[in-house]
Amino acid sequence: MNPDLSLLQPYPFEKLNALKAAVQAPADKSSIFLSIGEPKHPAPDFVLESLKHNLQGISIYPKTRGLDELREAAAQWASTRFQLAPGSLSAERHLLPVNGTREALFAFVQAIVDRHAKPLVICPNPFYQIYEGAAYLAGAEPWFLSCTEQTGYLPDFNQVPNSVWQRCQILFLCTPSNPTGAVIDTDKFRSLIKLADQHDFVIASDECYSELYFDERKPPAGLLQACAELGRNDFHRCLVFHSLSKRSNLPGLRSGFVAGDAALIEKFLLYRTYHGCAMPEQVQRASITAWQDETHVAQNRELYRRKFEAVTAILADCMDVRMPSAGFYLWLKTPIEDTDFTQQLFATENVTVLPGQFLSRETAGLNPGKNYARIALVAPYDDCIEAAQRIKRFVNTL
Repeated sequence: MNPDLSLLQPYPFEKLNALKAAVQAPADKSSIFLSIGEPKHPAPDFVLESLKHNLQGISIYPKTRGLDELREAAAQWASTRFQLAPGSLSAERHLLPVNGTREALFAFVQAIVDRHAKPLVICPNPFYQIYEGAAYLAGAEPWFLSCTEQTGYLPDFNQVPNSVWQRCQILFLCTPSNPTGAVIDTDKFRSLIKLADQHDFVIASDECYSELYFDERKPPAGLLQACAELGRNDFHRCLVFHSLSKRSNLPGLRSGFVAGDAALIEKFLLYRTYHGCAMPEQVQRASITAWQDETHVAQNRELYRRKFEAVTAILADCMDVRMPSAGFYLWLKTPIEDTDFTQQLFATENVTVLPGQFLSRETAGLNPGKNYARIALVAPYDDCIEAAQRIKRFVNTL
């Protein structure tokens, strides 16, 4: 067996299930799950229609590189959304379709890391656990950079020692952040690109929440956008990961793309050819329709906007609650330890949230997720309102 498997921690939801198993939820209250970031808004009808009308694709072995039309649709979307120079993001050289960002983030690390060079992979903390697992199984060591209230819930890159930058092979960014909703601006992106040039590492920017924001005049910036502002139209050392799961309420479609540095894309394509991860043709054709439409995405944002406004208004009476910059998570301070808060909330109100410490690692004696809870406002509007009222009732009993 691969000895690095022993380094993997249980996934946060395994820890959550064990926490809940120790108590009993009240039978007279319906279950409301706000723990998993699984969109519950309706999938676009036109995407479902495309799937049904292209089922003949199931009889064809799909190409790892994907359909030309899909790469073109994704490249056009990214170029428009992130204000890239016309023609700079080549669908042929700079972009690959992937089966959702989770699969791609993990596989990319396996393809890129040189395990003979004592590699480090720098990750935000709290973080998406795929970053850690991918690092370990590629023979690298994750190095965690805490995101706290004092740092605006973003990594403070000034705290990274030069010796760490020298060993860094991949810097993971997550913007908008899971779980905090914090957003990296283009000034910070540009400074990180300069660091990548200085120390020869790759920036992997997980931007799967980029289309969920609240101010229509200020969509979150992206890494490729910062490249464009620098005139870096080859996107050297930079890759972004995008998905239809959150943007278009299509988590089960397993469709996204990775884009950026052509040399990295070429190597990643080689890896994926052996990986056996080509996207089925009917999924590709449905994905084309999703990337080409923005109306359903704006409607999706409005649904989240309404939920956040209502839920934060309810919770503001009893808790320190803040509207995130983007995403669909509330990163909520808990009045008692987050694991106790989660367990007791479930036992008294049958509402499930996720303890923040399950998404974090202790560094320098600090777990930046401790005494926070991640609340995913993915349930229908009425369920989110009901959950907020139950949380308020529970907090008022403490």
